Amino acid sequence: MSRGYWLLKSEPDTWSWNQQVAKGKTGEPWSGVRNFQARNFLRAMKRGDRGFFYHSNIDRAIVGTVEIVREAYPDHTAEDGDWSMVDVVALEALKTPVTLVMAKADPALSRMVLVNNTRLSVQPVTADEWRHICVLGGLKARA
Repeated sequence: MSRGYWLLKSEPDTWSWNQQVAKGKTGEPWSGVRNFQARNFLRAMKRGDRGFFYHSNIDRAIVGTVEIVREAYPDHTAEDGDWSMVDVVALEALKTPVTLVMAKADPALSRMVLVNNTRLSVQPVTADEWRHICVLGGLKARA
């Protein structure tokens, strides 16, 4: 069974990479997603999948990697509706953040969801995109 790859966006003034790192091995629920497509991506995540942590609004950059440590379960922050969340643990900061501008300028990432749908808060990443961004960010290209 192959590992899945994802990108999870957070506004750094709401939930930052540093806050995620501070949670340590206990991790943190990725809650508050209120878009059906993004919710369905949360529900598709499996324990052990990897994700990029993306700072939206301010930095507009991929700043770290996370691991999914708990699969989708009901989002306790939802007042109504059928919403889900997953738990994530910080793995590693990118040595060089990969900005949205960099991604848009890179032909290898021209089909990436981030480049073509910048508003979607949870999105899939292909294995090739994962490896490429890891290299751009100064990490070993892990699959």
